[in-house]
Amino acid sequence: MLSGPDLGGGFLHQLSLDEEEGTTIYTYHAQDGGSDAGGPPAGPLDPFGYVHPSVACMFGGPRCWHRRFRLELADAPRVRAAYNRSRFVLQAMMDQLYAVAPVAIDAAVREVVARLSAVTELAETDWFFSGSVAAWLLGAPIAPRDIDLFVLRRGVDAVGLALREYLIEPTATTDWPGLGIVRAARAFVGTFAAGARVEWAVPLETPKAIDAWGATPDGPRMVVAEHDGRRLRVPRPEYTYARLAWRGRREALQKFGPWLRSYGPDRELLAALLARYAVGPEDVALAGRALESGP
Repeated sequence: MLSGPDLGGGFLHQLSLDEEEGTTIYTYHAQDGGSDAGGPPAGPLDPFGYVHPSVACMFGGPRCWHRRFRLELADAPRVRAAYNRSRFVLQAMMDQLYAVAPVAIDAAVREVVARLSAVTELAETDWFFSGSVAAWLLGAPIAPRDIDLFVLRRGVDAVGLALREYLIEPTATTDWPGLGIVRAARAFVGTFAAGARVEWAVPLETPKAIDAWGATPDGPRMVVAEHDGRRLRVPRPEYTYARLAWRGRREALQKFGPWLRSYGPDRELLAALLARYAVGPEDVALAGRALESGP
């Protein structure tokens, strides 16, 4: 065991190292710590990529979660640094997710843009904001709960290096639910008490472009957003709108639809995205009605 037991966010944490088939595996363990850890915790860790095993894990018994990373033995110092920051900021992340505490999106976006723009190895086309924060940058009435970055494979490690003191997971080969084996990292950009979670991942088994942007063969259709005096390339808002429909976020669609109509929808793209995500007929109909309800 490299560290622990440690406290954070109502959990007891451990960091372990194992060898599997000649590969070094680092594992974050988190156990519901109850009153001993200032708990109970506000909720489960699944939304942060943790796995809740079906059997009792080696640390913590039946109420535990874990995250695993494949790295080199020499990477132990940076894994430990990310592990420590993850437990230091866990309470803030839990409050944002479960107690609807404010997320410092504006400040975090400024910091990410400043950091990544300063990296000479990263071209403008190597990364962009995606998900809800992309629509937010265009002025959509949406409140992002985190920041998603689309990063090309060649830029994954460079982004991690640029945000290294904010990392809560090391840049590593790991498993993300829904994406499989990826090269990825997570960060919490801000202070221990306030900030925004930032995530980026590139699947190693299937191209990310097929999963995220399959409605267009040449990649996402992009537009320009203005933020803090900078011009940022972001995907068109139909991508976020389609994902809200796919997730059944009906209240969000009712707010987003009139804005998208005012912005000027690309109806062909939206129809292709709704089909790509296999959105159910009821949610497709709702997405259409919300879009037509604007001025």
